[in-house]
Amino acid sequence: MAGFDERRVYSGAAGTRAQGAEIDAGLRTYMLRVYNYMAGALALTGVVAYAFFQMSVAPSADGGLALTQLGQTLYATPLKWVVMLAPLAMVFFLSFRIHKMSVGAAQTTFWLYAGMVGVSLATIFMIYTGNSIARVFFITALSFGALSLYGYTTKRDLSGMGSFLFMGLIGIIIAMVVNIFLESSALQFAISVIGVLVFAGLTAYDTQSIKEMYYEGDGHAVAAKKSIMGALRLYLDFLNMFLFLLQLFGNRE
Repeated sequence: MAGFDERRVYSGAAGTRAQGAEIDAGLRTYMLRVYNYMAGALALTGVVAYAFFQMSVAPSADGGLALTQLGQTLYATPLKWVVMLAPLAMVFFLSFRIHKMSVGAAQTTFWLYAGMVGVSLATIFMIYTGNSIARVFFITALSFGALSLYGYTTKRDLSGMGSFLFMGLIGIIIAMVVNIFLESSALQFAISVIGVLVFAGLTAYDTQSIKEMYYEGDGHAVAAKKSIMGALRLYLDFLNMFLFLLQLFGNRE
């Protein structure tokens, strides 16, 4: 009888370990899918941004750069507001409608969004030097990687940071709108510094939140949609941290 009980204990422990291994493997696959989506979106944004920059400028008579007809249309007419605001509209559309979309539709919308962001970001190549853009991107990638790794591995509950960081984000948006009219360089500097700190915190918080969204019982469609939304959150964290760092450390043309 004692031997039977012992075997049952060993069998139960082995089953628990096997189940835990399955969950760990599933979680790794899920998080890898999230990071792959995010990295793919960043690559697409960068390629589209540089391509539209090349199509939007041409050498001028004085040796500088001048806007082409396409550049004038996209960035020097009222259409520029569409170029800037269309990605924001797509974020809200994807966030509120993804549960009703098919996986294919959600993926298509996600890639379209990343491409549209690239069109709007083509102007950074007109403002900053290529070397400074590459340098700041490298700094952002290292910082993002360390912060995301912390969010993934820490045992500390970061959920308390969420409301604080959200209030900071709202404050940044309000300050940016106000500074459109004030055009204060001091306020812009403060916005950039606070923006870096807020999105650094959001990187760790969102990574932990995305990890906790994983459920081994999810079907293929639900898991895929969770991966897309997780990738979108991390994409926005990376992109905004990069832009705020570029404002602080980028060398202007």
